[in-house]
Amino acid sequence: MKNTVAALLGALLLVVSVTADADDEPSWADRISVKGDLRLRYEGIDEEGEEERTRARYRARFAVTGQVSDDVKVVMELASGADSPVSRNVTFDGGFDVDDIGFDLAYVEWTATDSLTVFGGKMKNPLYRAGGAQLIWDGDLNPEGLALTYSQGAFFGNLASFSVEERSSSSDSLLSAVQFGGKFEIGDNMKLTAGAGYFGYSSTVGNEPFYDGNPRGNSVDLEDNYLYEYKNTELFAQMDTSVGDWPLSIYAQWVRNNEVDEEDTAYAFGAKLGSAKKKGQWEASWTYMDIEADSVISTFNDSDFGGGQTDASGHLIKAKYAVSTSISLAGTFFVNEIDRFAGNEHDFNRYQLDVQFSFN
Repeated sequence: MKNTVAALLGALLLVVSVTADADDEPSWADRISVKGDLRLRYEGIDEEGEEERTRARYRARFAVTGQVSDDVKVVMELASGADSPVSRNVTFDGGFDVDDIGFDLAYVEWTATDSLTVFGGKMKNPLYRAGGAQLIWDGDLNPEGLALTYSQGAFFGNLASFSVEERSSSSDSLLSAVQFGGKFEIGDNMKLTAGAGYFGYSSTVGNEPFYDGNPRGNSVDLEDNYLYEYKNTELFAQMDTSVGDWPLSIYAQWVRNNEVDEEDTAYAFGAKLGSAKKKGQWEASWTYMDIEADSVISTFNDSDFGGGQTDASGHLIKAKYAVSTSISLAGTFFVNEIDRFAGNEHDFNRYQLDVQFSFN
């Protein structure tokens, strides 16, 4: 780990130093910033028909940002849990063996104009998620490719092309996405963000499910390859206001796979009250989601809800308290039903208790 972090810092130092001019540029030390966090978690899983499971886990992240020039920066982040696209968690097991780490982020960000920003590499997901709901994209998912974000006045738009799977024996799978919307003041104390989007994957039919071949609720053929294409339309809205001194968000999202005739729709709605950013602050949220089997690619949506699959519905309840600006306590409870379309509908419940430490 020590050698990896040193290599990460060294790579960024090289990037920023080769563009520096000692006469008019700040020193490399002034142009590099670091941040990170460590989350400890206790988790319980109670699935109907299965033995109840409890486990302890952690997530660790360490990021370095190098300001190459006034309008260009490079971000590199190392994270635990290097074997999944949608989870950085590592379970305490394996007889104290050495845990894997990998590059969670490695991208360039270019602020082309005051309105347009271009991203290239393995980046934070640039696509808007109303209320932060993980109906389509898990919060830990960091896609790889090229993206542009645009904002002018009330209007915003996102455009992306991501490489999902490179194959030598058949066509590559790409993910193309576009979103557009607006942010509107609809009162002295209320803002509405609303919009629509379209995203589609290429070359899914006849190829095995992404990442590890596990369909996770998506329909597959007799050879366990994708049965359908995934070309989706989405609608989203979020209203932000306050109740007294507490910020309040109410949000909704709907998505449909246009390539199938059944099990094609997913939706989420919910609310969040409060904001746990400073010492003594708290927040709480509730979200209801219904994710039909072939509504979205199951590999990339919420890895905890319904056991990390589609063909799931139910509630997600969260609470968080800021012990300080750097330490927080949180709890999450999932009350879900899974495998309805599969013909084996049953309960799936999960709880998570977290303590997180952050620095920057």
